[in-house]
Amino acid sequence: MTAAPTTTTPATQSPGAAPTSIKVDPRAAALVTAEAAVRLRAVPFGFERPDDPSSRLLIAMVDTSDLAAADEVALLAGLPVKRQGVSPNDFDQLLRSAFGATAAQMAMRLAGGAEAPDQDALANLEAVDAADVQRMAEQPTLINLVNLIILEAIKERASDIHVEPFERALSVKYRIDGSLRPQTSPPKHLQAAITSRVKIMAGMNIAERYVPQDGHITLRFEGRKVDIRVSTVPTIYGESVVMRILDKEAMNLTLESVGLRAEDRAKVERFIDLPHGMVLVTGPTGSGKTTTLYAALSKLYDPSLKIITIEDPVEYELNGVNQIPVNPDRGLTFASGLRSILRQDPDVVMVGEIRDSETADIAVRAALTGHLIFSTLHTNDAVSAVGRLLDMDVEPFLVASVLEGILAQRLGRRVCRHCRTPQPIPETLLHRLTERERAMFPGLQQQVGRGCEVCNNSGYKGRMGFFEVVSVSGPMRQAITDGRTSSRELLATLQGHVTMRMDGVIKAAAGETTLDEVLRSTQDVEAS
Repeated sequence: MTAAPTTTTPATQSPGAAPTSIKVDPRAAALVTAEAAVRLRAVPFGFERPDDPSSRLLIAMVDTSDLAAADEVALLAGLPVKRQGVSPNDFDQLLRSAFGATAAQMAMRLAGGAEAPDQDALANLEAVDAADVQRMAEQPTLINLVNLIILEAIKERASDIHVEPFERALSVKYRIDGSLRPQTSPPKHLQAAITSRVKIMAGMNIAERYVPQDGHITLRFEGRKVDIRVSTVPTIYGESVVMRILDKEAMNLTLESVGLRAEDRAKVERFIDLPHGMVLVTGPTGSGKTTTLYAALSKLYDPSLKIITIEDPVEYELNGVNQIPVNPDRGLTFASGLRSILRQDPDVVMVGEIRDSETADIAVRAALTGHLIFSTLHTNDAVSAVGRLLDMDVEPFLVASVLEGILAQRLGRRVCRHCRTPQPIPETLLHRLTERERAMFPGLQQQVGRGCEVCNNSGYKGRMGFFEVVSVSGPMRQAITDGRTSSRELLATLQGHVTMRMDGVIKAAAGETTLDEVLRSTQDVEAS
């Protein structure tokens, strides 16, 4: 088909008819794929002259000013288009009418549709011919299903997609706000094809099914770039696939957005204004340490500064920052990379993690010689970072000289602002609170989400950090030099210290989160 001119007309909205009354013409919907409609946020629903399918194509859009998307629809359909504005809810309704375009609906259609191969044969991966699997993976309906699984996860702001094989089922789950949420499962007989389709997209070897593999997908969603890290591992029932979604533009990388209260934010801003020294962020895997460091670097960025990071892996691209991925297979470790970075005349260096004595020694000496060093450690609380550095054979006087600030953190879910309501604190939680903590809740009530469409009936929407921020003072430096480095001795040098749990309780009292989240996230640290 020869593409028609891609001119578009101004958006129109009929004042006499609600968008939900629009009837979708299947001939119009067939001109683009479901994946394209979701990606471009544009649904073809009819023709300007209903009896003439060569007339202008009518498309519904949430953002009618997105001329690039409208032009792409015109190019795909081979017809000029006329835009009509609709609300997001009406758009989703039209999308479903046009395509049945949710991954769940498509999965159910496929489950009851094409004839399924023998289940026992497919459970044995050796019985699956690689060429047949690749042909299945390239079928339009299968491609649409995988695309929709990914696109819906991005739309839901999921951080990960899990595709897990079991004996008689294939499970798909999205990790949203830290919790895995099961989705409608695709049919088991498509397991090999779905896995292969993901691996094709990620540039992985589809013929190799018995060793772990890593890959990468880059796509555009609603005009923004989204990176996806793909990992596969073999299990007894096939390959388990996890896709980590790195959607930088959907994130608000600021110190305020990560959940730092005004007092703690002021402390961190003092850290990043220092000309040299070391700032550490501690916490377990998945506690948001890297996001906090990215927020600090974004705040710190200035064209007059040379900022270099070394990370494993690089999770988000930061404008104006030189970012280096660790590659141990080629000899690029944190230690060797850090040595090379210091020959690049940097002002600020971010080391993704201090894992060994060599990296710790180089980082400390770099901070001592005029560089501002940011890094992470795995410790439960802030002051334990001192002991961890000493365990890595860093001399106490060096730790005392270079360490300027320590943040410890955990992640908890935010209460949904659309459905939160005051409720009495359950007795099971009350008995776990100190008198000081109870006094922070008037009437012993807290804000709890009832559940609504906005939060998928979970009562929570988004996540926030619970922080412990320590400014290394003169008394603490003296204690480190003197060898008084137990957590109790170091905490005794601080005045007005707010623990991570207390930070969370303050946020729960302000209606930002719940006590359940605070106590769950900070159960490994002491109460104030």
